[in-house]
Amino acid sequence: MDSAKSLHHPLHQIATTPTHKLLLKQWLKESDLIHRRVSLKETQLHLTRQQLTQLYTLFFLFHSTSLLLLFSIPNPSVVSCRRSWIPSLCSMICSLGFIWAIRYKTDVESHLGRLLAREKVDGKLLGKCMEELRRKGVEFDLLKEVDALRRAKSMRVEAKAAGNVRKWSARDFVTLFCFAVSCLVVVLTRVILCG
Repeated sequence: MDSAKSLHHPLHQIATTPTHKLLLKQWLKESDLIHRRVSLKETQLHLTRQQLTQLYTLFFLFHSTSLLLLFSIPNPSVVSCRRSWIPSLCSMICSLGFIWAIRYKTDVESHLGRLLAREKVDGKLLGKCMEELRRKGVEFDLLKEVDALRRAKSMRVEAKAAGNVRKWSARDFVTLFCFAVSCLVVVLTRVILCG
């Protein structure tokens, strides 16, 4: 009785059918690859966020130090007022460099986040298909189910293409804030040296 029952078990049916067995092996390998890519993307995302934090810290540290140095000048003279464009220009160039680096890293973070989300969705779809194969056994229709997986992936691509309208994001506000701080530092440089 037990041997007859085990012969009808879906996993036993898969083991005796070469196409289903091969498909399950292939999906297990692909699932392992997806899990590795997800782990790699999560690590890259974490490192990018650390680099962003370092850039923010360096940006504000640079401006604090430059303002402290300007405040430490004992008596600003007319000559220092006439040459106030030099520290202002240096401050603005460094600020624009920091802003570019911050913007670049936030774009990288956003891109990695989208890739990570896509990999997770792919992993879930593949997991559902593997579970369906394990549950149905030989009754699993290879053409129908694999086409369903492909359709799900293509629908995701179509949905992405349809929702491609650019909106203001937190990255834009961070860039705007950093630019405003840079302009404020340029104005304060002029006020300190000419005040």
